Amino acid sequence: MIRVGVVGGSGYIGGELLRLLLGHPHLSPVSTISSRFAGKRVDGVHPNLRGLTELTFSPPEQLDHYDVLMLATPHRETMGRMREYLRRADVLVDLSGDFRLRDPAVYARHYGTEHCEPALLGQFITGLPELHRGELRHADRISVPGCMAAAGILALHPAARAGLVKQPVTLDARTGSSGSGAAAGSANLHAERSGALRVFAPTSHRHSAEMEQATGLSVKMTATGVEAVRGVQVVARVTLEEGVDERALRAAYREAYADEPFVRVVAQRRGGYRLPEPKILNGSNFCDVGFAADGADAVLVGALDNLVKGGAGNAVQCLNVRFGWPERLGLEFPGLHPA
Repeated sequence: MIRVGVVGGSGYIGGELLRLLLGHPHLSPVSTISSRFAGKRVDGVHPNLRGLTELTFSPPEQLDHYDVLMLATPHRETMGRMREYLRRADVLVDLSGDFRLRDPAVYARHYGTEHCEPALLGQFITGLPELHRGELRHADRISVPGCMAAAGILALHPAARAGLVKQPVTLDARTGSSGSGAAAGSANLHAERSGALRVFAPTSHRHSAEMEQATGLSVKMTATGVEAVRGVQVVARVTLEEGVDERALRAAYREAYADEPFVRVVAQRRGGYRLPEPKILNGSNFCDVGFAADGADAVLVGALDNLVKGGAGNAVQCLNVRFGWPERLGLEFPGLHPA
């Protein structure tokens, strides 16, 4: 059994990590770190885990050495402790934003501060198996993409790889309230969020840098908060290259994802769920991608659960790849309908 430590286990992503680890046949959460809840039971913070674990949260000074250490820690803070974390694990999986970008200047531009460990940036493999499976098989340092970035990369990748679209790409990402985290401020109170369609990033968002790094496309991004708890949906408007039509798009997406266990191509002409819809993906590790075209104008769509395929589930999938297990191991839940 692989011994796993989770740092930042009291947040939404941390809770999803614990839920998935507790159901995994080869990964055992033996410690979870939280300054705020040290000494308290895990199932007091994550009530869905009642009856599944006797774990209590440990303070940071009790951080031990683990086979795998998973970080659900804040952006900008993680990099300052990364060298200590690396000493504590054989394999480290980082779910913060601090090691997703390879260029420290790009990091500074999008995160508003200089990177304090630029020498480590190139040492992390991007934790997206669909694009980096071969590298992940031997990776000891893994950086999982952001939720909107993962949806956007998977939606754009087949068209970008096949050279089917012109630049720039205009992308709108819609996200539920859990994307703001368990410690979100007053703007995310139910009274403020309920009924709102809040454009909180009107002209740019840091996840666009991840999409550009992964696809080579110029991405102009808007992000909108919608009245949902879970879920991300990205809609990218693109102009197709000369001679490209919807049939060419379909061929590119089918080829790219024909053998992927967690990416489904959803592009139907009719029906209530003819394009990717995050509601039916809640709790699952699937990302649905699709498209529609009208002449040279097309939209590319991606949807996922921001806490699972957009975070904790993707991290577990990476570990399945790293240790040579079936990728669906511990991630079989298909979502709910109706929900």
